[in-house]
Amino acid sequence: MQVYFDNAATTALDQEVIEAMVKTLNENFGNPSSIHAHGRESKTIVEKARRTVAKLLNASPSEIFFTSGGTEADNMAIVRAIEGNGISHAITSPLEHHAVLHTLEELAHAGKIHLDLLRVDSKGNIDLNHLEELLAKNPRTFVSIMHANNELGNLTDIKRVSLLCEQYNAIFHSDTVQTMGHYPHDLSDLKIDFITGAAHKFHGPKGVGFLYINGRNKIKPLIYGGAQERNMRGGTENVYGIVGLAKALELAYAEMEEHRNYIQSLKDYMKAKLEENIPNVRFNGETDADKSLYTVLNVSLPCTKMGDMLLFNLDIKGVSASGGSACSSGSDIGSHVLRGIGADGTRPSVRFSFCKFNTKAEVDFVVDILKEICTSEEKVEA
Repeated sequence: MQVYFDNAATTALDQEVIEAMVKTLNENFGNPSSIHAHGRESKTIVEKARRTVAKLLNASPSEIFFTSGGTEADNMAIVRAIEGNGISHAITSPLEHHAVLHTLEELAHAGKIHLDLLRVDSKGNIDLNHLEELLAKNPRTFVSIMHANNELGNLTDIKRVSLLCEQYNAIFHSDTVQTMGHYPHDLSDLKIDFITGAAHKFHGPKGVGFLYINGRNKIKPLIYGGAQERNMRGGTENVYGIVGLAKALELAYAEMEEHRNYIQSLKDYMKAKLEENIPNVRFNGETDADKSLYTVLNVSLPCTKMGDMLLFNLDIKGVSASGGSACSSGSDIGSHVLRGIGADGTRPSVRFSFCKFNTKAEVDFVVDILKEICTSEEKVEA
């Protein structure tokens, strides 16, 4: 059996997304910037996709800008919002995705901002009281806090964050890459300046994403070279990818509740099976349904001698997953997220992430392999 439990990294394309993209590949090759008929057809397709995304998010089409993915969208929001508004102070979490953390650290290293990192607890929860303390001391701040952590799955109450940012006149950006297509985002209700999405996290194609820019914000492009995306992003639009993104998000919203219930049941089932079969198994981050992304389960295993070989052994047996340790090992510096919560560096951790295509039979298969690996280590030690 081949099992893919790495859906937080990327997801398989939905068949309807493939069909929509193939139709566009076959029929619409014109450059959307061209004024002739072929170009106008492609331009119409791009704008239809933009309207679809905007409607699902309860935003204006003029607030949606297509990018090459979540990383570019994060960089664009962070760099241009800070530079364009003369901001000298930023706040983020030490557990952010590197697309956010490294970008802010680079700005701080260049002397453009002072960067404060929020306190987090051993479960990976962000201290929002600390956020308010920092906001009160530093008027006109840039805040970037992700909706769900990509390694632990912890959810942050970004509505509460948005209200704090509004109260202290701060600019708020949230990396919503892991929750886009999995949770509803009502941008008419959420007081937020920027959010980001990447199609391949919700069964769309790789290499395409979007940035939402609240209409009250005016920033400059990150990429120059043309007047595409209403002068906000130079470069010919990825028409086929944009079509796939819009179709994937449309399907995700239509099936959201059904898939959430199903995938949550898989996560709960795997947690229970692991606890039943592997003594001293632990879980990194929150696991309660109301505090954790239902697609992610981060498991800390007692097979301490396995180390970095755990993922290799899973791969050999047909299981694709992600993971790491809290400590450094050779050229591998380990997971900054696990280090950030003070995870036990002697225990290997694996992130299993699920989607609508996974099954309980696959969970059973993986748990049996993990049990065999841990049992084998115990026998060797004995």
